[in-house]
Amino acid sequence: MEAQDLNKPTNDGAGLNSDNQAENTPASNTPDNEVPTPTNEDTPEINKPAEATPASNDDESPKLEAVDHIMLTKEELVKRLKQVLKNFPVEHIKEEVEAIKSAFYKKHSAEIEDLKRKFIESGELEENFTAPDDELELSLKDLLKEFKARKAEFNKRLEEEKADNLQAKLDVIEGIKELINGQESLNETFQHFRELQEKWRNIGSIPQNRVHDLWETYNHTIENFYSYIKINKELRDLDLKKNREAKIDLCEKAEKLLLEPTIVKAFKTLQKYHEQWREIGPVPREEKEDIWARFKEATSKINKRHQEYFESLKDQLQKNLEAKTELCEKAESLATLELHTPKDWENKSKELIELQTIWKTIGFAPKKDNNRIYDRFRSACDSFFNNKRQFFKSYKSEQSENLQLKTELCIQAESMKDSTDWKRTTEDFIRIQKDWKKIGPVPRKQSDAIWKRFRSACDAFFENKKAFFSQKDESQEENLKLKEALIEEVKIFEPSDNAEDNFQRLQDYQHRWNAIGHVPIKDKDRVNQEFRNHINQYFDSLNLNEFEKNVEKFRNKIENYKSERADDRLTQERNKIINKLKQLENDITVWENNIGFFAKSKKSDALVRDFQHKIETGRRNIKLLNKKLDMLEDMD
Repeated sequence: MEAQDLNKPTNDGAGLNSDNQAENTPASNTPDNEVPTPTNEDTPEINKPAEATPASNDDESPKLEAVDHIMLTKEELVKRLKQVLKNFPVEHIKEEVEAIKSAFYKKHSAEIEDLKRKFIESGELEENFTAPDDELELSLKDLLKEFKARKAEFNKRLEEEKADNLQAKLDVIEGIKELINGQESLNETFQHFRELQEKWRNIGSIPQNRVHDLWETYNHTIENFYSYIKINKELRDLDLKKNREAKIDLCEKAEKLLLEPTIVKAFKTLQKYHEQWREIGPVPREEKEDIWARFKEATSKINKRHQEYFESLKDQLQKNLEAKTELCEKAESLATLELHTPKDWENKSKELIELQTIWKTIGFAPKKDNNRIYDRFRSACDSFFNNKRQFFKSYKSEQSENLQLKTELCIQAESMKDSTDWKRTTEDFIRIQKDWKKIGPVPRKQSDAIWKRFRSACDAFFENKKAFFSQKDESQEENLKLKEALIEEVKIFEPSDNAEDNFQRLQDYQHRWNAIGHVPIKDKDRVNQEFRNHINQYFDSLNLNEFEKNVEKFRNKIENYKSERADDRLTQERNKIINKLKQLENDITVWENNIGFFAKSKKSDALVRDFQHKIETGRRNIKLLNKKLDMLEDMD
């Protein structure tokens, strides 16, 4: 998410209009047994809230992690919108929803334009193009519809609540008016007055267009109450003392906020203190100026820190913009180069991917510039890769293009192999591995090298990941103990006279071995080899023919691969068998031709017998290899 609007304070007074709002009330000639009439200064309107929306406790509301929406895929944007709607109140996510919607349709429009361009390039007329249905867009629209419905429901509830609150405050005002004409004792009257004031403070927000008039009516009613109700001076002094203690407490709290490390939190807390200050009644006249000056001084310092914080944030956003502008210029320079060899394209691709990596580490630019600067960078990157695609489209053959595509995947894999963002990078590796499989063959002389390069980068990441999680998985140590114990059990195995029973017991050992989970990677090859050696030794001692022994040893081998989820080894084993089959079939064809040649010679009987022996042995090996291949196919 891009940086939000900075709600900077407009001055150092946190909403204080001027110094004449301080509690500088002139002395009055009120009799000693009457309560002085409070003026506006007795209840200063410090930071009076605009009661358009209910106050929210930002400290308690869930936090939405900021992201750069443009860097997310369409699937990730739809998923994020679904999570936002599920986990956050509708009144807090308007800007987030708009940002997701904007980023989604930018990507969606770009995809449609690309499909349209390819449609026209294929020789079709532009007016015949029809954009395909997009399930992600339909999902997005459904989520946006849900958001609008929830927002409308929230606004309706809010307006109903405000109307009820307005009536409740009007009832409080009428209650104060009734006290003026009441016949009860002064103590009871004053107690009821305090209860009504407390009730007023606890009532929530009202419609904005009624705030000013209602506040004026309320203040006027309170002034009338103090003017016409004679309160016991001792009780009045007690009330002034209580108010004095409450305001001094607020001064101390405001001063402590100067030590609060989170500047925004301190500023928001200060606003709540101002609301409490306004609700507290007058203090003794001789202390009003000092108490107010103390509170105002703390307010000014906190506001200054708040303003300086947002100024520094603006500076950082500007620096981010300058850094991203520099990356744009470098990307644009790469996009204008005329390159003539695959090696040049590979080197420059590395440079551009490095620029993209650096881009992800830079924070947000100012909101008004953020989308523009991203579009500029994206445009330069797209231009570079479009030029690159045009080059390889006409360069040599399809295999050369496939080689370059696989080289790009190698560069991506190498740029990610040292990443510790396990979840996201794993998904990225799975994605590029699928992309690798979709790409056709490359020139034979480079096939092994490019595969080893790609496999090396993939293995490096997944080995790092496996090593990282193996340190946390205590069960692997327990699995190691279980496998070592099973090896010891196999060592003392004594075959009986019943070959079938021995065979079943050896297979049971293999099943038990495979049922045990992973062991630490540093011990994996050792224990696997030791177990396989002992099992194979016993299979050799069984009364089985060589074919059956070979089959069981191979079964032991591939089941170990399967338990280790070593799919690459199974693939290598399958390829090895297929290659051996092809070679044997070719050899047998050659041997059979040779027999036909030597059969014409009377002195070549020994050579013929030798070739016949080779043919028989080759056919037995073909049968064994086919059996092994069937076992691999059954495992899939």
